[in-house]
Amino acid sequence: MSSRRNFMHSLVGAGAALPMFRSTAIRQVVRATDRLRSADPAAAADDETYWGEIQRAFDTDRTMINLNNGGVCPSPTHVLEAMIRDLRFTNELPALHMWSVLEPRIESVRRDLAREFGCDTEEIAITRNASEGLETLILGLDLQPGDEVLATNQNYGRMLTTWDQRVRRHGIVLKQVSFKVPPPSPDYLVDIFRQAITPRTRVIEVTHITNLTGQIFPVREIVQMARERNIEVFVDGAHAFAHFPFKRDDLGADYYGSSLHKWLLAPIGTGLLYVRKSKIKGMWPLMAAPTSMDENIRKYEEIGTHPAANHNAISAALAFHRAIGSDRKIARLRYLRDRWAKRLLAESDRVRVPTQIDTPYAGAIALVSIEGLDCGKLGSWLLDQHHVVTTPIVHPEFSGLRITPNVYTTPDEIDTFADLVLKAIKRGIA
Repeated sequence: MSSRRNFMHSLVGAGAALPMFRSTAIRQVVRATDRLRSADPAAAADDETYWGEIQRAFDTDRTMINLNNGGVCPSPTHVLEAMIRDLRFTNELPALHMWSVLEPRIESVRRDLAREFGCDTEEIAITRNASEGLETLILGLDLQPGDEVLATNQNYGRMLTTWDQRVRRHGIVLKQVSFKVPPPSPDYLVDIFRQAITPRTRVIEVTHITNLTGQIFPVREIVQMARERNIEVFVDGAHAFAHFPFKRDDLGADYYGSSLHKWLLAPIGTGLLYVRKSKIKGMWPLMAAPTSMDENIRKYEEIGTHPAANHNAISAALAFHRAIGSDRKIARLRYLRDRWAKRLLAESDRVRVPTQIDTPYAGAIALVSIEGLDCGKLGSWLLDQHHVVTTPIVHPEFSGLRITPNVYTTPDEIDTFADLVLKAIKRGIA
């Protein structure tokens, strides 16, 4: 069973140089960890005594049920307070407090993120979001007219828009491949890229987990296949980092971008960009940096004046994440997902869940569609009449409501959502 000593050790490893935890927050999670019935993550997934303590670390509005944690998530209260504290300190004397006192602490954050991702400290840049990191890659690689890029038609819209700008501006070719939902196998997802490769293919951009159905891709196999052909692979990990356990070497990736205000629960406007050391020199920054920084990961942080408070609070969020543990976290998220998904599937033959819920290839994100109900109207009905926040998804090949609980979500909230959907199925939403 997890011990108080083990928990405190995780705090030290996650950024003791930045004393950002309220004592009450520490006591809550320590108390929760000490009360766990079992160290087995799966056994802890429905331990409501434990998760009740985790929920109390958030000041969320419980008059609303928030099942849209895919875009942006609330931070634990102590993480928010750490940022506000540093913003106030900055405001007292910005030129000194922000630039001379707080900004240098970004190196502690870089160290903590590198440790969590499993890479060298000199390979992690701190960005504002996954889009900034991926646009750095998309716009920063030298490509020639006619060079081809492969992506799926489920890649994030902003990334496809950025590639399209390169098509219009530089004459490259973007090829979007489609895949079955759900896919028949991981090998199938590798094959859709393999079959689309031509002698002009230079880049594959793959989502680690899609933002539409929550499909986790076999990134390592795609990277290996592409590397054999001298094709670069950009991994969009916007929804993956701190969602489910993995390290850089599990993926073999050379490039990886993620948002930290999603599953890490860091302040809004925080992200990371990983670039393997040997690749840094060949990748231009989004904003200009001097020649002296050609091989320095920090060139990707050259964006002008920005608040140090936001990125310094990342270490507090990392400590909270490690205290829960990646394995325990994903077990809980899948438990909450299955609680609504399997119930709806069992109670109505009009329910479709194209997310692979009984495999390791999905996490908290899942899509549900109801035969005979428009997902946009259903989402509006849930929000306007019942204060339940979901995400209607309309794609040319499928549609539905994206449901994304998080660690602060309660089983009662999940059950309320399921009750309402079954009510809509039986009685309609007119």
